[in-house]
Amino acid sequence: MESYAKGEPVPALLEETIGANLARTVAAYADREALVECASGRRWTWAELDADVEAVARGLVGAGVQKGDRVGIWGPNSAEWTLVQLATARIGAVLVNVNPAYRTHELAYVVNQSGMRLLVSATSFKTSDYRGMVEETAAGNHALERVVYLDDEESWSGLLADGEGVGADDLAARAKELAPDDPINIQYTSGTTGFPKGATLSHRNILNNGYLVGEVCGYTEADRVCIPVPFYHCFGMVMGNLACTTHGATMVIPAPGFDPALTLKAVSEERCTSLYGVPTMFIAEWALPDFESYDLSSVRTGIMAGSPCPEEMMKKLIAAGIDEMTICYGMTETSPVSTQTRRDDSLERKVGTVGRVCPHLEVRIVDPVSGDTVPRGEAGEFCTRGYSVMLGYWDDDEKTREAVDADGWMHTGDLGVMDDDGYVRITGRIKDMVIRGGENIYPREIEEFLYTHPDIEDVQVIGVPDPKYGEELCAWLRMRPGAEPLDADAVRAFATGRLAHYKVPRYVMVVEEFPMTVTGKVRKVEMREVSAERLGLA
Repeated sequence: MESYAKGEPVPALLEETIGANLARTVAAYADREALVECASGRRWTWAELDADVEAVARGLVGAGVQKGDRVGIWGPNSAEWTLVQLATARIGAVLVNVNPAYRTHELAYVVNQSGMRLLVSATSFKTSDYRGMVEETAAGNHALERVVYLDDEESWSGLLADGEGVGADDLAARAKELAPDDPINIQYTSGTTGFPKGATLSHRNILNNGYLVGEVCGYTEADRVCIPVPFYHCFGMVMGNLACTTHGATMVIPAPGFDPALTLKAVSEERCTSLYGVPTMFIAEWALPDFESYDLSSVRTGIMAGSPCPEEMMKKLIAAGIDEMTICYGMTETSPVSTQTRRDDSLERKVGTVGRVCPHLEVRIVDPVSGDTVPRGEAGEFCTRGYSVMLGYWDDDEKTREAVDADGWMHTGDLGVMDDDGYVRITGRIKDMVIRGGENIYPREIEEFLYTHPDIEDVQVIGVPDPKYGEELCAWLRMRPGAEPLDADAVRAFATGRLAHYKVPRYVMVVEEFPMTVTGKVRKVEMREVSAERLGLA
């Protein structure tokens, strides 16, 4: 049987704009709680949220923002971030998500590459002086006409004041100009090499992905979703915010940036029913010294994504009563989710696979060289097709054609294997695969094995240059608190007889942390460079 699967055709896709869908939710659940910002204690019902979204939408129109104009948002998670997300969609502006970790070089690139006219920014957060960076790059930001600071009362009020002359008729007229397939969002991929590419997404792309991911989680208006993942990424703004807006569920923002204690405090105090995170977030939460003091009994489901879930972590979630946790897999270019485990899937499927194809999508595994669909059980490149595939990379037709083929298949660059039931395992990136003396080695397999060592908190495995074999394996280890650091001999002793000899890492480095992108992806390219340098292999 071929490695091809097609998602079920139900529930029906939402063929409407984000603004039209929000209006239906507001009408149905006006007095229910829509949004909670824990840091400030502010709360909104759906009717109150709608009024504030409308005020921002009027302000943007009054500021001269036209349909299709690019409006940037730069800063950590906040209620204002959500307001700007929904307001730009309502008036047909294209929201450009700017990574909160960017510095001047990257900011200038994104502002100019997208042709951004207006930027809504925080003034500062942690080590980021956003206002300073905006001012430093101002001379070279050619299209940027205005910057509004969402945490500066005078600046934010000034934007709202711009909308005083904009009437309901003006917003209604703008809404009539909009269509579900219009571009509504540009998200710059957190690529670990080269300049980021601007994945351009429509109402139809992200509204439906948020809706259908929420359907798999079983969301209703009674759910309260804790969203500690960044809004600037699809995980926060689509799987978080839009999953909630399409179901009338409550969005709970535990903190501006990830904090394990504040996340569990929000879950406990707000009685959240769903919790999101990448595996490193869940590991940090469950490792808190006072973990037992948090009441997580309200949580039934959630989403873990970004990298594979270690089996031990999933067992801890189940032990805490969170037995409907789902695993999602996808990428920015596909809005993002392509596969998801189901709430009642077995432990083995939740830790060993990224689920099966989502509704209204197709997935297949292809030979990276020939492009042919491989038989079930064989590894190849994961490809997906359907409503979720991006419109393209902003102003970059060449890169778009490299990623999306003529038949509409998005080529992910990920290696996957599909089993007889259609469940997919992601075995690594095509470029992360290590070839040692002609043997193809998938780092994920070795990481999962080393994770069973009682003293290892977390592990990443990479390939480093080797004159004899072409590549050798190097393991980066984070030790559990109080554990003695392991060396290569200790790892070899642990692995001997349990892993094939060529899969045993030759080099071991004990580190405090891994180099990460802001979305929680490990930067293996950087790890390879650092390892080669430290080991004298460069």
